[in-house]
Amino acid sequence: MSDFADAARNGLTPAGLEEVLRQVGAERYHNRHPYHHRMTAGTLTKAELQAWALNRYCYQAMIPRKDAMIVARAEDPEFRAEWRRRIEDHDGATGWDGGIARWIKLATGLGLDEAMVKSERFALPATRFAVGAYLSFCTNRSLLEAVASSLTELFSPVIIGERVPAMLAKYSYVTEDTLSYFMPRLAQAPRDSDFALAYVLQHATDPKKQQAVIDALVFKCDILWAMLDALDYAYGDGGTIPPGAFVPEMQ
Repeated sequence: MSDFADAARNGLTPAGLEEVLRQVGAERYHNRHPYHHRMTAGTLTKAELQAWALNRYCYQAMIPRKDAMIVARAEDPEFRAEWRRRIEDHDGATGWDGGIARWIKLATGLGLDEAMVKSERFALPATRFAVGAYLSFCTNRSLLEAVASSLTELFSPVIIGERVPAMLAKYSYVTEDTLSYFMPRLAQAPRDSDFALAYVLQHATDPKKQQAVIDALVFKCDILWAMLDALDYAYGDGGTIPPGAFVPEMQ
């Protein structure tokens, strides 16, 4: 696996920068994680799937908040008009008819209590820490870095294409309705990543900025990887569930 810490030392062309960013995803995106591999192999227990859905909800619920921070920091009205579509995708028109609501459908379809999921009280400490770190990153780092961190969406269709058919084929209690969150993402993620990538390639004009956007994408991949690490440690064979976190027997 590559070390991207000095990838832009001599400066990169836009095509060269894009190549490095795509290499980051190819090597570090969480479709390479063992937890994902066990999910697509059909070997996760229902409790492990429930834990994944419950913890991932914390991340899904945070996304429109970090996007609102990005919109608030942008001076270009055309940028704001484009970026706020992401908030609308997740919140919908009423707050509960967009992507977040579809994630709740996934969680309840796996047998979780809706109020328990929404409370976020039973998420792993590591999940809450990772989600908070990502929100803080998008709030406090440069707008360019915040935009670049979203480029994991370049690789989202890949993981959806692996996850959805495998879950439908290998978990009898999972239905297409349960997984309704993912279908709109097949169109939304490429639309969003195309815009973000174009922005990054236009504005990362020197080695320092180029390295910053590479590091931002590495950071985001690390966030997603760490969330699966925590799930694996807590709910895998012989795992240790932290005090206060979701215990399958709660259902």
